[in-house]
Parts: sequence; C-alpha cells; structure tokens
Amino acid sequence: MDKPTPPLIDRSLPAFAQGYAWLPGLLRDRPDGVARTRVLGKPALVVRGPEAVRFFYDEDNVRRGGALPGPVLSTLFGHDAVHTLDGDVHRARKELFLPLLHPDRIAGLVEHVTATWDEAVPQWSRAEETVLFDAAGVVLTRGVCRWAGVPLDADNAQDAEHLARDLVAMVDGFATAGPRHWRARRARSRQEQRFALLVEDVRSGKIAAPDGSVLAAVCEHRDADGETLPPHTAAVELLNVIRPTVAVCWFVAYSAHALHVQPNQRERLRGGDTAYAAAFVHEVRRFYPFVPFLGGLAVRDLSWRGVAVPAGGMVLLDVFGQNHDEELWGDPFVFRPERFLERPVQRDELIPQGGGEPRTGHRCPGEGLTIGLLEALAIRLADLDCTVPDQDLRISLRRIPARVRSGFAVRDVRVPSKRTLTTV
Repeated sequence: MDKPTPPLIDRSLPAFAQGYAWLPGLLRDRPDGVARTRVLGKPALVVRGPEAVRFFYDEDNVRRGGALPGPVLSTLFGHDAVHTLDGDVHRARKELFLPLLHPDRIAGLVEHVTATWDEAVPQWSRAEETVLFDAAGVVLTRGVCRWAGVPLDADNAQDAEHLARDLVAMVDGFATAGPRHWRARRARSRQEQRFALLVEDVRSGKIAAPDGSVLAAVCEHRDADGETLPPHTAAVELLNVIRPTVAVCWFVAYSAHALHVQPNQRERLRGGDTAYAAAFVHEVRRFYPFVPFLGGLAVRDLSWRGVAVPAGGMVLLDVFGQNHDEELWGDPFVFRPERFLERPVQRDELIPQGGGEPRTGHRCPGEGLTIGLLEALAIRLADLDCTVPDQDLRISLRRIPARVRSGFAVRDVRVPSKRTLTTV
C-alpha cells in the first residue's frame, strides 16, 4: 500500500484551468480508478466507479461536514444547509426533504411547471427571439413557487424574472472567481433575506402557508434537537428546494441542444413513448456536463485500492469522469439514449446528481423531481415548432458549470397543438 505522504504540488489552480477535464486527466493512466493529489492545501484521494461511489458515501469513511469551501456555501448551498451535516443530524434534517420523493409530489410539481410552460409558449410566439435557458428559468421559478406555496409579488410583474435571475446566478457563480461569483453571493444574500422574512411572516400568522406545502413544512420542521429551524436556516433550506428546481433550466437548454444536433430524436419523443422519454432524459443527464466532482473529508486514515489518504484529507469523487467512463458506457462521448433501454443501469453507475441512497445519504433528494420535469419538458421541446437561428452553441468544459454558450435562442415559435399538452 502507498504511504499516505501527500504530493508536494497543490493542484487547485489546474482545477480552475481545466474544469471538467481535471480529474479525468488525473485518472487517465490509472486503470484502477484511483489517484492521489493535493487540493486546497490538503492531500486528496481521487476515486471513480460504482464501488468507489459506495466507498465515498459510507459515513465511516467520508464526511461532508466541513468539506464544502466557504465560497460554495456562500453561493450554491448556503451556510448551515443539509449538505453540511452528517450522521443523525443530517438524517433528521433530510426528513424535511424526503416527502418530495413521493410520486404524487413529483407529479404535482410537474403539473405546475408544465402548465406554466404552456402559458409561456404563446408569449414566446410573439417575441422576436426567446432564449430557452432564460425562459425556462422563469417558467421553472413560477411553477415551483406555485407548487411550494411560495408567494410571488402580485404588484411586481417582474418578480418571477428577478427571482429566477438570482436563483440561476447562485448556481452559475459557485465555482469561479470574479464577477460571476460576486453576483452569486449578492443573489444569495438577497434571497436569504427575502425567504427568512417569509418564514417569520408565516410563523407570526401574517401570511398563511398552504396546508401540506413545502413552505409550511420548512416553517414547521424540527431538527434533531427538537427545535424549529432559525429563520435564516429555514430560508436556506427553502432555497435548497427552489434553487435546484430552477437549475433544471441547464438541462432544458441541453435537451434543446440534443434535439437540434440529432433531430431524429424529436420524432420518437413526439410519439409519446414514455420509456424512450425516460431514456432520453437519463442520457441528457449523463452526456452533458453539470456536476464536475464531489468532495468530502476522510474520517480516518483511508486506503482505496492501495492508495492512501490520512484522516482529514480530501476524497474527491469524479462525477463527470464516471458518467463518461468507457468501461461503464462503451461509447461515452456519443449521445445515445438507447443505452438506457438495453440494460438496467445500477444506482451507483449513473451519478449526475451524486450517488448512494437518497433517503439516508447525501444523494440529491430532488433527483426524482429533475427527472420528472425533464421527461415532461423534453416532450414539449420535441413538439415546439420554431426556427433555430445561427448562434454559438458551443459548450466549454473549462467553464463550471458548463452551459450552452448562447443559451439556445429560438425564433418564429408556433403554438403547439393540444395533442402535446400532456405530461409523461
């Protein structure tokens, strides 16, 4: 077994320079799927593969508490979020989110979002040009707020647009320095204040939260200590339902990109084949870049396949690399939804939103919501009659999070027939 002596060269800067290619580059010549490096001043173990996923999500090996850098908490997740907790405290907090996994709740969100989409399409038909990334962000914001019981300002017609812009900014600026990062910090500060006031208004009786709503659940939730969440923490967790839902706009733009590059996909989705719609969504989430990697801290001196890291060192799970691992996918850089119809894919093979068990571990509990939304919206995208003008459709793997550079603009949108206004 290798000694746990860390390398002398810190590889933090190459992470920023190389983006999604960083960890796959470290593992390229390592058939065992493990490597050692140094990041943020700490020795780090880099792992990949289904067995490595189980190793990473075993709380006897790796903890998430303290692993997330302050800049990520100040933009993407928020301080004191469920993502920062471990053990019984984490499980107690996660009880707040588990009802969202119920198929009825997912169906309710899909119904609200698709209704909002159908309301928006006629407006797009009157616009000279619509950028789907931005438009989908507003649709998702309106839909998820209706579903969650979060009121939008009736006196401000642009409230949904402003909120959507801030929610997108939180995701867009978490892994960078400069203007995008500071925009994300300001956006989170603004919306945490707004949502904390909303929580206080609900608890004081000034505003009524709809029975059974996400807003009511957050306001009433009691943590492992039996106490309700402080207003700021409640705001953070409410945003951790709203923000990831709005982040589905990344996958909406990616889905439009896939349908444009491979127009043959459009007819199969238009035909109402629900199994194919599910396969298409899984392939969009596998093929297109979103989460580059996940990190945690070693609980004790660890070794994975003979490579060691000391207690307190970092363990990095190569998410992008695993979703493009030739051993798992055969032709990983070919967009081919049929792969998900040819064999059942195991839980810890496809990990675009993390791995492990969603009910007890750190796998994103909103993954089912993402899949349900994309299945319904992919069918609507396939039936959207429009013109795709010349634009920059490149997707840079150096940018985290990556996105279609133009946002995917469309023109001459025609309102689809009633036949397509259904959900999967």
